[in-house]
Amino acid sequence: MAASESSRLLARSLPRVFAPSSGLQSFCLRRNASTQAASKPTSDPVIDLESASSLSASVPEDIIKSFDPISKSRARKTQLPRSRYQFRSPKYDRGPLHPHRPPPPSDPSSRLFVPGPFSLPRVTQTWESTIAPDILTLCYVHTPPGFTPPTKAPRLREWDDSSPYHKNRPLRGPRGGDVLRLLRKPITFNNIPKLDRITIHSYVKQAATENSSWLHVAGMAVQAISNVRVQTYKSKASVATWGIAPGRDTVAVKAELRGEDMLHFFGKLIDVVLPRIKDWDGVKGTSGDSSGNITFGLEPESVALFPEIEVNYDMYPPKMIPGTHITIHTTAKTDKDARLLLSAMGVPFYGKMVD
Repeated sequence: MAASESSRLLARSLPRVFAPSSGLQSFCLRRNASTQAASKPTSDPVIDLESASSLSASVPEDIIKSFDPISKSRARKTQLPRSRYQFRSPKYDRGPLHPHRPPPPSDPSSRLFVPGPFSLPRVTQTWESTIAPDILTLCYVHTPPGFTPPTKAPRLREWDDSSPYHKNRPLRGPRGGDVLRLLRKPITFNNIPKLDRITIHSYVKQAATENSSWLHVAGMAVQAISNVRVQTYKSKASVATWGIAPGRDTVAVKAELRGEDMLHFFGKLIDVVLPRIKDWDGVKGTSGDSSGNITFGLEPESVALFPEIEVNYDMYPPKMIPGTHITIHTTAKTDKDARLLLSAMGVPFYGKMVD
């Protein structure tokens, strides 16, 4: 009660100016955008745009014709430096520990970048659509649930400890030879055999016995049919009959084909060259290295059947066209799988098949 009475006396003692007014509370200071816009007349929105434009100014014809930045840059005595912020891949690969590594060949900024492929070669299309499913079906091995494969003996043999010198010796190789062949895994969808690369090799003995023109013609012929720059090699063994000493005479050329060059060459070989060879039985069944690589040879008359040599046959002296050895490297681990792949692609085999 005392507090309420004191507050009433304080309100009476204050002047009338400081007394709260109910009229000020009812007054609203808000403005609505709709009412403000309705009060103003509507204006044309085009008026707010600039009337003048930078494109409206006319440029004299002589200035337009004299504008030639290319000739202006060529007329400089010293060319402008390249941008320091432009990335340029290093020219050489200086090892994995070097801070500046060249990008992979698939990167467009790489010096080795080759655009494409824009369309798959016919050999690849045939392999993907027909050959790969057929090989997968032929090599399918069914293993029922719960099947345990039989244990195999170790490939390396232990010593019988009949001598004190047998201690700490490495294990011996298999009987019949010390060469361990590649293990063949069952063919599944992710390891179907396919072409890896093709090597074309030509040995020209006349390059050592007569003159080097034989080697030049052989290199031109191999380079024409393969579309790959050839490499020359010196002899590694001496042949007394031909007067060849090791490391002295350059007597061979070789070209390694990969990618599209390999597929195009293989297509020409299967579709054009091999069907036209007279009295040719095919590739011997023993031509293999037990690791999935098949090698066969072509006579000079067969090499002349390639389209690149037939078109320019007059450019190659007939007696100087070389014979070649062709090695087809596949991803197969055994010769049996490699022959299965090449047979499906059109390479005939004859004779006894040796794995």
